[in-house]
Amino acid sequence: MNRRWTTAAVAGVLAAGGAAAFVLVGGLPDGNTPAQAGSSPPAATAEVTKQTLVDKESHDGALGYGDTTALAASLSGTVTWMPAAGATVRRGKPLYKVDNKPVLLMYGTMPAYRSLSSGDEGTDVKQLEKNLWALGYRGFTVDDEYTSATADAVEEWQDDLGLDETGTVELGRVVFKPRAVRIASHTVEPGGAAQQGAELLQVSDTGRVATVQLDVDDQRLAKNGAKVEVTLPDGTVVPGRITDVETTVETADNPGEEDTTKVNVTITFDKTPAGLNQAAVTVLFVASQAKDVLTVPVNALLALAEGGYGLQVVDGGTTRIVAVRTGLFADGQVEVSGGGLTEGMKVGVPT
Repeated sequence: MNRRWTTAAVAGVLAAGGAAAFVLVGGLPDGNTPAQAGSSPPAATAEVTKQTLVDKESHDGALGYGDTTALAASLSGTVTWMPAAGATVRRGKPLYKVDNKPVLLMYGTMPAYRSLSSGDEGTDVKQLEKNLWALGYRGFTVDDEYTSATADAVEEWQDDLGLDETGTVELGRVVFKPRAVRIASHTVEPGGAAQQGAELLQVSDTGRVATVQLDVDDQRLAKNGAKVEVTLPDGTVVPGRITDVETTVETADNPGEEDTTKVNVTITFDKTPAGLNQAAVTVLFVASQAKDVLTVPVNALLALAEGGYGLQVVDGGTTRIVAVRTGLFADGQVEVSGGGLTEGMKVGVPT
């Protein structure tokens, strides 16, 4: 797994590489200073190269259908039918049956909160009429008024469903969701009781997504709209895009322990991976990149006594220390600038 270099990590690399031998005690008024008299060229060198650095990390995730939501009963009675777990329910189709009468799915964002009949007005009326029209029941104007023509269409719809032809849509007969849903699981099985407000089903979106839970320290990776690469169990790499980022707090199990903040990332696909419903996956995130920049190995950096970092530039048989500014750290390389650096220069690398 690739990890972004932090200041602490750099310090560790410098210490491990013997950088203390190069710590300067004098200033750098002109951006560089000669190496101490009698010093010899370093045993190992590296070239200053120009390349694109990419800060990337891989994290474990899961392929599935995303979060589930509970679907509660709005009608009381006996549950007489349920769709199979894994089934997709679309507009106009039953989510379940109570007393052998269907409760139907329709599309919309406003939850049903009242019965609808002639004379009613509002956004929920228009939402119902849009669905009736899409299902082929017409003869009315799609607006926010429930007219006698709307009631006629409702009666035709009720007749086709085997419901009493009242022209009124009772509260609980229709459930509105933004789109089709997948039945994730049953809370109540056929033969069980449906009680108003009690959970009957768990539903999810129909499209497969990848989900990853990140520590808050990795939050920089979670950018809405960012592209990622998802590696499937067979090694196939599928492109994806981050479409949702949610921060949650997990309560500590024991008193005195700190709660844990997590970043939950949802990834969707332009083309859904074939043949898999649920699987463990690996997600490659790209946090940032620096194009066409000068780079050196991280362990070529020298800690300067006055703060910051420098490089030991090797020019023939002589060396000098130059102060540099650091940028992106990635894949063991670091972006550097300043000190008159140019591509192809040689710098010392502690061994």
